[in-house]
Amino acid sequence: MHITRVGFGAWAIGGGDWAAGWGGQDDSASIAAIRHAVDRGINWIDTAAVYGLGHSEEVVRKALADIPFDERPYVFTKCGLVWDEADHAKMPSRVGAPESITREVEASLKRLGVERIDLYQMHWPAGDGTPLEAYWQTLLDLKAEGKVRAVGLSNHTAEQLQVCESLGHVDTLQPPFSAIRREAGAAELPWCHAHDTGVIVYSPMQSGLLTGHFTHERAKELPANDWRSRASDFAGDKLDRNLRLAAALQPIAAR
Repeated sequence: MHITRVGFGAWAIGGGDWAAGWGGQDDSASIAAIRHAVDRGINWIDTAAVYGLGHSEEVVRKALADIPFDERPYVFTKCGLVWDEADHAKMPSRVGAPESITREVEASLKRLGVERIDLYQMHWPAGDGTPLEAYWQTLLDLKAEGKVRAVGLSNHTAEQLQVCESLGHVDTLQPPFSAIRREAGAAELPWCHAHDTGVIVYSPMQSGLLTGHFTHERAKELPANDWRSRASDFAGDKLDRNLRLAAALQPIAAR
């Protein structure tokens, strides 16, 4: 796959009805935004089953419905975060059990309305005791079966990447990376370069802080169902520091 430098991140369009939501969203506006992005040449959408507890994937499906098949963007999604249907406010659990991933991929295929997912990534290292090798082999098996085109990892370390690579190639890594958060540059990005693993970073604008439009006033107005209203980067001394950095980068951005 050859992808554009910029893609469409679909975390926020999941809405605010879950533990890591971005506040209420207008689905029609989200669909229009996706179609605008595709019209402007963006050729991939990055979503996850957990975004909006399935809702983001459903919105993506609706956005793709009227786009001719040969003009559709690649669709990337993720597994490994399982939510409690009885308590949407509860933080999803990190699950790596093979049978869970198998259920998740089928559910994502249905919600997205596609026959094959272009890139399927494990969202976080498992927290249920499932060995790294077990859930990675499950993703490799899904690729061999043709249910997914490529497989990758998100939020994994260079050491974990190496373990997975010994079983089968890691097609992609998706780490957090921005001018504020640069930790992945120390080990993970060099590892990917050395192993021909593609990198798709998430939150390059640090969830709005680096857009040039975020202010202290905006932070105070964040609704309770926007995860940023509870995050340390968006309050107190950290917010002060982050906004100073954003201001310092403005001349570079203007060029």
